Amino acid sequence: MKKILLIQTGGTIAMSAKGEGVELNPEAWSDTLVDRVTELNELAEIQTHPLFFEDSSDLNTSHWKELAKCIRSNYEQYDGFVILHGTDTMAYTASALSFALMNLAKPVILTGSQVPLSSIRSDARRNLINSVEMATTDLHEVAICFNDHVYRGNRTTKLSIGDFDAFGSPNFPIVAEIGLNIEMNSNLPTPAAPLDVQPKFDNSIVVLTVFPSLNTDFLMKLDLSKLKAIIVRSFGSGNFPMKGEFSLLPFLKKCKENDVIVVFISQADYDAVDLTKYPAGRKALEVGAISGGDMTLEAALTKMMWLLGNYEDSDIIKKLYLSSLAGELSSN
Repeated sequence: MKKILLIQTGGTIAMSAKGEGVELNPEAWSDTLVDRVTELNELAEIQTHPLFFEDSSDLNTSHWKELAKCIRSNYEQYDGFVILHGTDTMAYTASALSFALMNLAKPVILTGSQVPLSSIRSDARRNLINSVEMATTDLHEVAICFNDHVYRGNRTTKLSIGDFDAFGSPNFPIVAEIGLNIEMNSNLPTPAAPLDVQPKFDNSIVVLTVFPSLNTDFLMKLDLSKLKAIIVRSFGSGNFPMKGEFSLLPFLKKCKENDVIVVFISQADYDAVDLTKYPAGRKALEVGAISGGDMTLEAALTKMMWLLGNYEDSDIIKKLYLSSLAGELSSN
């Protein structure tokens, strides 16, 4: 049987019901999880590793680094990895790991649940069984397995708070669908080089959501001296206010003057930003902005954090950002 490392980080799957809410209960679930889902032992030889126990809202770059190092240190001993994780930031972690773990030759599957395993109507058992089985396949990337679907990690975003079908992959096909059999997408990557682990991230970055009547006075007063990049969530394919007091152009020019990289992505989940399509986008290009294409917010953000952590030259960062590094971006 294949050997799978089950890495526990917390999240709803590791919580217990308490009154009208839930709370993390690592003592109850760290050692007994596999025992409660006995079917797992029919799929693989499983070793559990309680790396940390946190609500996923409290995870940050240090946790991504810890996860990447954990996989690197155990890479030769196991055939695949399953990470139990809270749903709120699962897509961020999956995206970050896709850049930190380049050239994967083994599956790294993130999963969790909308309802704690301790509850009768939980989705945890199915997600856990599916994820362990996926970790025994020849998948060579970071993925999210949830509600009988498997998504490329850096193409995934959380779409629902309450439905069991919590995630979606707006601009990339599902990697696998799990029914009576596992139906795999035939167009999946194979590693061309040895595993390259670079878990460095720089959080000198902010996300700006454009909205009607955005007060640009606030933006112009921002101290940009310690900021390295801004992700702008624009309208449509790269639109933003251009006229009068609400014009974003003066702020974009200020960013260029301060060597702050500006990336445009869309507030719409589907399709891609094209800064050549409308006058606003073309103006953005003139002041040095670049397009995030069809990347999710999670991928756009973690990709920039990873590039900032590993490179210093802004021209190199921009060039790499416009390329697909881990399947996160469709070609133009």
